[in-house]
Amino acid sequence: MTETIVTLVINELVQLIVHESKLLQGVHQQVMDIRDELESIQCFLKDTDKGGDLQDGVKTWVKQVREVAYHIEDVIDEYVLHMAQRLHQQSFITFLQQIGRLLKKIKPHHDIATKIQDIKISVREIKKRSERYGFSSSDQGSSNRATNITWHDPRVGSLFIEEDEVVGIESTRDELVSKLMGGVSKRSVISVVGMGGIGKTTLTKKVYENESVKGHFDCRVWITVSQSYNVSKILMSMIKQIYQAKETAPVQIHMIDEITLISQLRKCLQQKRYVVVFDDVWKTELWEIVKHALPCNDRGSRIIITTRSDLIGVSCRESLSDQVHKLQPLSQDKAWELFCRKAFQIEFQRCCPRELVRMSMDIVKKCEGLPLAIVAIGGLLSTKEKVPLEWQKLLDSLSSELECNPQLTSITNILSLSYHDLPCYLKPCYLYFGIFPEDYSISGTRLLWLWVAEGFIKGKKGKPLEDVAKEYLMELINRNLVQVSFGELDYEITIKYRIHDLLHEIILSKAGELNFCQVLEAGDTTFHGKSRCLSIHDVRENVFEKSEYSRVRSVFLFNISEIPKSFIVKLFKTFKLLKVLDFEDAPIDYLPQEVGNLFHLKNLSLRRTKVKILPKSVGRLQNLQTLNVMETAVRELPIEIFRLYKLRHILAHSHDFEIKSCLHSMRGVKIHEGVGSLNDLQTLTLIEANHHGGGLFEELGKLSQLRGLGISRMTAKRGKALCTSIQNLAHLEILVVNSISENEIIELESISSPPPFLEHIYLRGRLKKLPNWILELPNLGTLILFFSSLKEDPLSCVQALPNLITLSLNHAYDGEQLHFKEGGFRKLKKLTLRELKKLKMVEIGRGSLLGLEQLEIGPCPQMKELPSGIQYLERLKIIDFYEMQGEFVLRMQPNGGEDYWKVKKVSTIRLRYRIKGERYQIYKLDDSHLLECLQGIPT
Repeated sequence: MTETIVTLVINELVQLIVHESKLLQGVHQQVMDIRDELESIQCFLKDTDKGGDLQDGVKTWVKQVREVAYHIEDVIDEYVLHMAQRLHQQSFITFLQQIGRLLKKIKPHHDIATKIQDIKISVREIKKRSERYGFSSSDQGSSNRATNITWHDPRVGSLFIEEDEVVGIESTRDELVSKLMGGVSKRSVISVVGMGGIGKTTLTKKVYENESVKGHFDCRVWITVSQSYNVSKILMSMIKQIYQAKETAPVQIHMIDEITLISQLRKCLQQKRYVVVFDDVWKTELWEIVKHALPCNDRGSRIIITTRSDLIGVSCRESLSDQVHKLQPLSQDKAWELFCRKAFQIEFQRCCPRELVRMSMDIVKKCEGLPLAIVAIGGLLSTKEKVPLEWQKLLDSLSSELECNPQLTSITNILSLSYHDLPCYLKPCYLYFGIFPEDYSISGTRLLWLWVAEGFIKGKKGKPLEDVAKEYLMELINRNLVQVSFGELDYEITIKYRIHDLLHEIILSKAGELNFCQVLEAGDTTFHGKSRCLSIHDVRENVFEKSEYSRVRSVFLFNISEIPKSFIVKLFKTFKLLKVLDFEDAPIDYLPQEVGNLFHLKNLSLRRTKVKILPKSVGRLQNLQTLNVMETAVRELPIEIFRLYKLRHILAHSHDFEIKSCLHSMRGVKIHEGVGSLNDLQTLTLIEANHHGGGLFEELGKLSQLRGLGISRMTAKRGKALCTSIQNLAHLEILVVNSISENEIIELESISSPPPFLEHIYLRGRLKKLPNWILELPNLGTLILFFSSLKEDPLSCVQALPNLITLSLNHAYDGEQLHFKEGGFRKLKKLTLRELKKLKMVEIGRGSLLGLEQLEIGPCPQMKELPSGIQYLERLKIIDFYEMQGEFVLRMQPNGGEDYWKVKKVSTIRLRYRIKGERYQIYKLDDSHLLECLQGIPT
């Protein structure tokens, strides 16, 4: 991680030298010299950054490098801040014109130029010290001086799991045994994929040792690969295992070159039915080599690969017979069973005593179905006295126990391997999850924009930073370090991301060690001020009492019920170098003028706060990239924001839940003329269309980088001007248009060349008909229509869209029938049919909606029975019915309902009825209270 920190500092220095050279007059050359010295130190850090136990001298050296890197960043940022504060009263353009003359007259704050010179000397001394230690660069191989020679693989125990520890994998084991012994005669590959500790090795070993498997294959080979491997040694081990049973291995096998070893293996396996396991594969390159040693001999040979990486699993698929098996965590029941077996293996007949149930369940929940953790923690508790006090002690101190207790460090060691395997650029992105509370899910856009603001993302030619950040996120997901979760917002499935609770504990430990992040929770009394990120989970007035100045770059607030005014004042006084200030969900009702002093601020979020007005001083935030005032009472953006030429994202729409109309509850903000000057803007949503003349749309058309656009209070007479603007937005991906009233027509017909990358369209307001250009969008994945009042069935128009995943019709169709024709909507996963008052019948043709997983219907008072053909939807998992008529619901009842057979295979069916205002009561089909509810509903 130290290499990562140094790399980030180098990147910042490069950006500063290139873009802010005038700010560095007088110290420019020294900054370049520091950059050069840091670059030469990088190679010495590569080996030490890969993990393992470092000697004390090396640890000290690495710590010194990390601290000096942070110090460099601090001094340069202080210097730039000092210059900006002296000149903030002038316009930005004047600032650039006169900076050179003024710098000659100003003595840098705290003699910063002298500090930079001192840093330069320090960096050179650190480099010389590394040479005295004799560190090697990564090009010279790993140094035994840098790391201890003796190291024990913590995963060895997975190969020797006792039978009583095998819980919840029986069906998967039998399935894999069947795949090994059955199926095609062609050689095939089975990749077993999942996060560390989930039981890949244990499962595969049980399959490998199965008596039926032993008898089915002529020879079996087990190879443990791990992170550091030697291909020649792996090939030699394979030959030895093959010859071990019946034949004599070639003499002096260790002298044979790699190509000859492969040829030897091919020759001896050509006539055999073999099974080979490559356990714990970390790189795709291994398979690219060893596959040539495994002949496709049409004898039913099998290869099993276990890996933490989805990409490795996919890369090993070379034919239809090859398969990827994604291993899932244990269910709650199986996790509980395994825990009880381990924790109470001697006493209580493996049952949990009543007084320990609550705490035991909390411990099991913390493990989130990870067998490695359940077995280790259960084993530790089996040695403890079975009293609540001992259980509570472990629960309260689990974080430190994972770090220090020899019985639990295997968990940390195994899970940490994934962190150490990360490339340099991914480590800070991964550690960033430590900022958020345990079990916290964060939206993708918020996460990516934060990474960009922090400087974690390295640009690629022709790609916006946000696209590169998305690639980073996908890589973490493919490594099974980040989990994808789903939520719902405004009739759309929202994708969020989280990490396993135990990974969160490990991240917090690592982030604290590196001064990357500090979390202040209830009871924490110390704020050391050294970390770059501060996550505050409990606010106390005196938390910063002893801190007059802090080098923290990011501040986040979570789960806070009250914030004293003095806290806000102290925060803005203490954190002068902030890049990120995230007040999302915080109980604040104003933003002080002092926010304008945060010259380095790149990301400001006030989402879901009570702030009503943005101070004009935000116009001094020259580096601001993201401004988020979503779901606040802010109704107008100050004209000063148009001075912020680095702005990339403005999010300003909100919901007024006291307004029942879905159309009017979503509000935008008023903006002044000048938005066309923000050339880097990618997101602008929602802004009011009727605030100032047609000039707004002319300015929007200049925003060539715009990807997300949201317009509210749209009128018909502005339609043509909006269409002209949209045609100029070649990169547009998201379009939201809300009309000024439910009866106002949205005129979008005159778009002749729609943006080719448009993926999501949300239209709220009347349509004469569905615009033809929508049918020309090959990338369209989401189409949401509200209050469209279409007369013609829209399905025939959009059914051929090749990538449509979500379709929602809400007050959008005034007809009596909807027909999903055979072969249409092949990729659709979610369908919503809401508030269709005249709809009587829905017909689903066989072969239509083949991928549908979720369906919402209602209220549709004219519908008397389920859609015909719904029984054909084999992937349908969830159906939600909203305030449907009694006759409709009774036909679905399990006990005699004539339509029940159509939906009996659907796993989740929910019936929702309003009971108080907007709140819904949810019933299941067989709920006895449902019949009481239906008594008041017409049949």
